[in-house]
Amino acid sequence: MSQSSATSPTDDRAPARYAERLKLPWWALLIALLGGLIFAAEIWMGVPGARGWVAFGLVVPVVAGLLWWLGRVRVAVRDGEFLVDDARLPVRFVADVVALDLEGRREVLSVGAHPLAFVVQRPWIAGAVQIVLDDPADPTPYWVVSTRHPVRLAEAILAERDASAGSAR
Repeated sequence: MSQSSATSPTDDRAPARYAERLKLPWWALLIALLGGLIFAAEIWMGVPGARGWVAFGLVVPVVAGLLWWLGRVRVAVRDGEFLVDDARLPVRFVADVVALDLEGRREVLSVGAHPLAFVVQRPWIAGAVQIVLDDPADPTPYWVVSTRHPVRLAEAILAERDASAGSAR
């Protein structure tokens, strides 16, 4: 969730210029787990005997797994690339980066959004960045990615692009 410069001892890559995990806030986890427990209790009350306890063994782990899956996406800027989950964007194709607040994100993702845009949007995160691309071989005009720190992420992408351009010369 915050900037990270640590790498594992066996990791030969350069430290990340920016790293964040798009996990759910604690209150959303609490509400979802409570909802799962209530749902399992409803089943338990309707099924007599030991079979009623099976609901707790199934519903609660499914809810926990779903919550983990929703918060698994990682965003990073490292080694000349912008990484979002398993998608990779070489920063040499970045024309510009715009930090977006809630209203800006809503505008970019509204009716006028380009259908070929790459979007990783998490509704529980207000901020985002729009990365405008300059790659004639790629029909994707831009990426929109949720982030809790849009200004820091935008600066990191532009700094990585400038550093990559400087080392390529």
